Amino acid sequence: MEDQAILKKNTNKFTTKELVLIAMFAAVMAVCSWISIPIGAIPVTLQTFGIFCALSLLGGRNGSFSIAVYILLGAIGLPVFTGFKGGLAALTGPTGGYILGFILMALLYWAGTKLFGDKLPVSIGLLTAGLAVCYLFGTIWFVFGYSKGENTMSFYKALKLCVIPFVPFDIIKLVLAAVISSRVKKQLNL
Repeated sequence: MEDQAILKKNTNKFTTKELVLIAMFAAVMAVCSWISIPIGAIPVTLQTFGIFCALSLLGGRNGSFSIAVYILLGAIGLPVFTGFKGGLAALTGPTGGYILGFILMALLYWAGTKLFGDKLPVSIGLLTAGLAVCYLFGTIWFVFGYSKGENTMSFYKALKLCVIPFVPFDIIKLVLAAVISSRVKKQLNL
């Protein structure tokens, strides 16, 4: 009985392999954030591809921690965000809500995989739901961050500027990440 309690207690700890993968994917997210295609005021980057891969490959728990490490690295000033930005200003500025929304996406994915498993259709569904939550949180943040003094922006206008142009790209990145991750997990027994 005591052995079971010890075993159960230790399941919350990370293995060395898990810690290495968490750190590695935090770095992958940073590199993906630096790869951008300028199509408007906010460039299309591979940042969300890195987020989707971290969650799909590492699972909800480890993917969430990897995303948290990535955001903390940016918060302390390392230039890990799009445009080689970092620091609290990047997180508290008008578009910081989208970065912070990654945490909500990760937590939703973690909870969803605990309830429904991590098969490919479930993973795609959870990533899509998480992306929608991230869009919603980020857009609300953007409206409040942008609307100061005489500058105001409607939620709809913010969606047109910050979300709608990126939906097709994000859906492509999401499906690619989920499919690639599914195959890599099978090959590497992750």
